[in-house]
Amino acid sequence: MTGVIRSHRELVVWQKALELVAQIYTTTEKFPQREMYALAAQMRRAAVSIPSNIAEGRGRSSRKDFTHFISSA
Repeated sequence: MTGVIRSHRELVVWQKALELVAQIYTTTEKFPQREMYALAAQMRRAAVSIPSNIAEGRGRSSRKDFTHFISSA
């Protein structure tokens, strides 16, 4: 890909993070029911936070802010 990236959706790392979210949801569906509100929920929240942080960082105006959110992701 060349040129200016206009949206976080164009970032390969964001696309890969969405794939990870889908894999986590698929995997945690197979967990025992007793884990659905503990470990599975925590894993899902953690997975969703990755593309969310990438998107939020991309929306920031400075490289420093972007770097901070990428680090959090």
